[in-house]
Amino acid sequence: MKHSGYMMGIDIGTTSTKVVLFSKKGEVVHSCSKGYPLHSPTPSVAEQDPEEIYKAVIIAIGEVMIASGIEKDELSFISFSSAMHSLIAMGKDGKPLTNSITWADNRSVAYAEQLKASEQGTQLYHRTGTPIHPMSPITKVMWLRKEHPEIFNKTDKFLGIKEYIIYKFFKEFVMDYSLASATGMFNLKNLAWDEEALTIAGIGSDKLPMLVPTTHILSGLSQELAAKMNIDASTPFVIGASDGVLANLGQNAIKPGVLAVTIGTSGAVRTVNDRPLTDPKGRTFCYALTENHWVIGGPVNNGGITFRWARDQFGRVEIERAKASGQDPYEILTEMASNIAPGSDGLIFHPYMAGERAPLWSADARGSFFGLALHHTRDHMVRAVLEGVMYNLYSVLLAVRELTGAPEKIHASGGFVRSKLWRQIMADVFNQNVTIPESFESSSLGAAVLGLYALGEIESLDEVENMIGHTNELVPIEENVKVYEELMSIYLSVSRQLEGDYKRIADYQRRHLE
Repeated sequence: MKHSGYMMGIDIGTTSTKVVLFSKKGEVVHSCSKGYPLHSPTPSVAEQDPEEIYKAVIIAIGEVMIASGIEKDELSFISFSSAMHSLIAMGKDGKPLTNSITWADNRSVAYAEQLKASEQGTQLYHRTGTPIHPMSPITKVMWLRKEHPEIFNKTDKFLGIKEYIIYKFFKEFVMDYSLASATGMFNLKNLAWDEEALTIAGIGSDKLPMLVPTTHILSGLSQELAAKMNIDASTPFVIGASDGVLANLGQNAIKPGVLAVTIGTSGAVRTVNDRPLTDPKGRTFCYALTENHWVIGGPVNNGGITFRWARDQFGRVEIERAKASGQDPYEILTEMASNIAPGSDGLIFHPYMAGERAPLWSADARGSFFGLALHHTRDHMVRAVLEGVMYNLYSVLLAVRELTGAPEKIHASGGFVRSKLWRQIMADVFNQNVTIPESFESSSLGAAVLGLYALGEIESLDEVENMIGHTNELVPIEENVKVYEELMSIYLSVSRQLEGDYKRIADYQRRHLE
């Protein structure tokens, strides 16, 4: 591998875009993050302004280039990572007719439920690897066609946020296999748009971008746009893949038997297989990294967003204290939780605050505390929230394990790893050693490594093993494991028994809140 020059990974996320400049050895040289709002006027709506995200990408690239002090010709390439499942309807004039409808938007829930309950939906899942859920762009297209025909009929192209930015950069409508495999309209075996899926959506393939491998190289950036980003117009851009599959790559979790767990705003459990694989029970996804790397797993809606809710509701005093002292309020809350014994003295939290994807795949799922008694305090509730997120991720692991076998190794990443307590809870609930890489930039690093591979600078993606730096390993504490094993069975039992009532309470909330 050539060690001269630098590489840049761009991770277009739901709450922010992060641009990271790496050396060719995988060392972080400089990074910059630019946030943007999520517009959610009702519980079912979750949209973003695509132009705000486009501007965030441009500004972040430019700031990293200036702050790093490198010369333009030292930047070897730029490679993309992006959040999945967004949908933008584009007019013939190349302007968006809608905002970016994110994965968290639930307005297509009725169409998702109807499709999921049909044999047609079951077969669609097995061909495309995308569970039927409101997150899926196919259900969003169905919703637009039925409820907003004035937009649907004017749409020239349906695309996601990364495809929008690529169009703005290069005036091309292209989508990589990885993000396409998260639309519910991509045939895993044919590596093409699925004809029956298009019929269900009511569109032709001409309404979707051209499909390309994740190693596809883009060129033709205008001098004007290059100047705004302080880069050379001839800099190669690698189209890259989705943030989830690239997180596996950036965590060195692309070999059989290695499981990656990520917790950011949301979360996921993923492993890699050498061929497409779907679940007979429909609980897991199957997304492409390359033609020989297929990521099998399950995403959860409720990761760090749940801890943020606990901070806002239970930690108002601590937030003010943190402001005065310069501390992080999450650290104060974690200290509170660490004073409570594992298992929160029998308090169990189901973290379905934003509905849930895996393993329930129910937009109607709602959160709950179970076992609440007079002896429980705020501290118990905060710890129960942290444990509940891990119980939920472990339930996803159980589904993945049925398909691919018990993992030999678990690699973890995401903002949660900054919390020593939360990391230990993972090791104890999972009852397995958990390895944490030194760098938190797993998706951006994954994009950069994929870029090296696309440009022929490395022969194998396994080269990432030499780039992730030092790792830390957590070992489960036996007495804690026993507590969590007992409570985990109760956690699963309660969620199954409440499944029928989730829809009833969600319907009630929709009637009274929207």
